[in-house]
Formats: sequence, C-alpha cells, structure tokens
Amino acid sequence: MASYSIQKRDKADGTSKYRCLIRVKKKGKILYTEQRTFTKKLTADTWGKERVVEIEKNGFGDQESDIPTLGEVIIKALNDPNIDNIIGRSKRFCLKLLCDCEISKLLINKIKPQNIIEHCQSRKASGTGPSTISIDVSVIRWVLRIAKSNFGYDVSQAAIIEAYDALYTQGLIAKSARRSRRPTTIEIEKLKVGLQERSNKRTAHIPYVDLLDFSILSCMRVGEVCRIRWDDVDETQKAVIVRDRKDPRKKAGNHMLVPLLGGAWELLQKQPRKDDRVFPYNERSVSAGFQRVRTKLGIEDLHYHDLRREGASRLFEKGYNIDEVAQVTGHRNINTLWQVYTELFPKRLHDKDK
Repeated sequence: MASYSIQKRDKADGTSKYRCLIRVKKKGKILYTEQRTFTKKLTADTWGKERVVEIEKNGFGDQESDIPTLGEVIIKALNDPNIDNIIGRSKRFCLKLLCDCEISKLLINKIKPQNIIEHCQSRKASGTGPSTISIDVSVIRWVLRIAKSNFGYDVSQAAIIEAYDALYTQGLIAKSARRSRRPTTIEIEKLKVGLQERSNKRTAHIPYVDLLDFSILSCMRVGEVCRIRWDDVDETQKAVIVRDRKDPRKKAGNHMLVPLLGGAWELLQKQPRKDDRVFPYNERSVSAGFQRVRTKLGIEDLHYHDLRREGASRLFEKGYNIDEVAQVTGHRNINTLWQVYTELFPKRLHDKDK
C-alpha cells in the first residue's frame, strides 16, 4: 500500500522546504521509497497525492533491476535480517538519519566527492560536530560496500576515498576527541543520593545506586551489565562471562571471563534472583535515569560511559598493571589504557629516573 508524508525543514537562512516521502509497505516492510523536496507545502502535497495514485495504478516497477538511491539501499539493508542483526544501535540511528538527508536521493552510482562534501557542509551548518560527521561518511561508505557485496550493484567507494583529503583539510570531519572526565567524590555522592531518590519514587524499581557502583567497580558498559546472566556467574573464580563484548574487529561472539574486584562480587551476590539476568533492566532506562538525575543536579559533561574510565583509573591507583586492568575492561588495544595510566601518573617515570 502506497502512502506519503510531508516534513517541513527550516533552513539556516530562514526559508522553509517541504520534503514529500512516498513509501510502499507490505506486512510492515518497506518495499519502495521515493522522495522529493519542494519550496511550497501545497506543491509537495499535490505531488504526493498524484504519485500515490500513479503507484497504486501502475506499480513502482522492478526496483531490483534498477540502480537504487542511497536511501533505497539503506532501507534494503535494514530489511535484510542477515545485515540488520549485526547493526549496532548507533549505526542504525545514523542510517535512519541519512535517509532524511538530501544525499539519500542520489543514485549510488552517481555519488561524487562533491556530494559527500556538500552533505558534510550541510551537517556542519546544522551544528553537528566533525567527529559525528565523520561517522556519517564512514556509514555511507559502509552502505556502498554492502550495495556491492550483498546486493550485487556495480558501485565503488571511490567518491568517499577521493573526498577524504578535502574533508579533513576543511575541518569537516575529525577523529573523536579522547575524554578524560572523571567524576569527583562529591559528584559521586550527590549522584547516589539523587539516584536513590529516583529509585524510591519509581513504580518499576531499578537499583540505580547498585548499578552505578557495579559499573564503576566492574568497568563494564551499561549494556554489558544488563546482559549478565546468573548462568554466567563463576562462583569459584568470582568472575562472570561478559557476552558479546564490544570489539571493533568482532561484532558478535566476543565472550570474556571477567574477574569482579573491589566489591563488585559482593554487589552481584546481593541482587535478588528473580530473573535469568542479574540486573534485568533495560539499559536505556538505566542510562536515562542517570542522565535525568545528573542534569537535575547540575553536573556537567559527565557521561555514563565515563564510569568505565573511572573504574579503570581506580584499578591503576590500587597498583594493578595495564595487562591486569585490560583483563577487567576488555580492551584489546591497550593504547587507551596507556593514556589513562599516563594521565594519572605523569611523573612516575621522572621519579624512577632520580
């Protein structure tokens, strides 16, 4: 069944544009998409109605034999279970965002370096930072690779490769800045008070304080914490199996046996065994609760992921070496941990030289 929707977009110069999106769905799956942008809403509405009638009457053609747009390849990838199952939350968000950008209208074999640069310039004008725009470019390149390898379209990544130099030179893309934020003792105490108040007020009780302490002590990501199963707890070694641990080289099956140190084991043991999981909570709900309390307290520039760095820092301060800390954090590349270590003890080598 064909349908259309219109979205208004306000440009930086104060003018507005109206994007009309045509979609054909069957049993909840998107079979075809088409979009066009107009300067007037009435024109967009008229075109949308006419296209829906035309598609209902004549069909939308055999899309498999045509060269698709970037947006159509994205939709096709999201509808392919073999691909969709390996896409993380961040990449899925970026893919859906790209579907709403002008570049998604271009045929994949017609994308040029200029189009990539124009997309990045548009994103920059909207206030998006260089490191985030860099993710856009990487995802577009991934889409082109999927279009060729999985769907057999004759397309190359040359446009992306040729655009990189200009993108870096013009400051449109950049690598993510390394964070070094650690919560202070006072901030941690304030967070615990605020999180406990939130726990007491919520109907669906989430032990935010236990989750906060466990995240720091175990150096785990919130998603890893919420995936721990009682079956994965090793009572003998006081450790747990962390399943599908994040690894840029391996998206799934990266399981690790992680020792629980510094009180993390005791925190795990005190949790009620009412579910297959130790912490049977939605990771988004946990993160959202943390963010709301943090914002209410006026604590600035502190992310939940910073608790992982805090945990690693505490282990270093207790005297653990980099290899030992890596066994807890799961870092395959110890360069990140080396940075944490050297920031904590910048004078240690000088002291040994005396």
